[in-house]
Amino acid sequence: MNIIETSLPGVKVVEPKVFGDHRGWFMETYSLAELAKADINIDFVQDNQSFSAAKGTLRGLHYQLNPKAQTKLVRCTRGSIFDVAVDIRKGSPTFGKWFGIELSAENKKQLLVPKGFAHGFMTLTDDVEVQYKVDELYAPECDRGIIWNDPSIGIQWPMNITPVLSAKDEKAPLLNEADNNFTYGE
Repeated sequence: MNIIETSLPGVKVVEPKVFGDHRGWFMETYSLAELAKADINIDFVQDNQSFSAAKGTLRGLHYQLNPKAQTKLVRCTRGSIFDVAVDIRKGSPTFGKWFGIELSAENKKQLLVPKGFAHGFMTLTDDVEVQYKVDELYAPECDRGIIWNDPSIGIQWPMNITPVLSAKDEKAPLLNEADNNFTYGE
């Protein structure tokens, strides 16, 4: 695996090694030993999968509060997405900054989104499947969100359209109004 640092400390791009021949290809999508070599020691406890039928579907920006905060390892296994992490740790030098990358079934890249970051994605194709590992179980009482188009964050989504949103995501607050118990350095 190739682990690439991003502009947000802690957010990493994970590129699995793909082995191909005339039959197709094989790759390890997760290896505890390979991640440990890069000082990434996470005990994932749950795998999640989503399907989005329409291009332009936007899910996020989501996170869980402490003590049920989640680290996510995200990959797209069908179609493609623009995947985003936003630093929401109060006092962080990169608070409110975002990093985005295209993840696709074709490029096989993954994004590691640590605790203290909101996460979201926009589908770039129809019929998209996204799979991700988390290191904490879903806790509805800790589930929170930030509006996808918060001008203080300024995410440059790749499609200039009105996205397909859930009712929950349509009503999400701005970053400065969001319930947030993350502090940089803790």
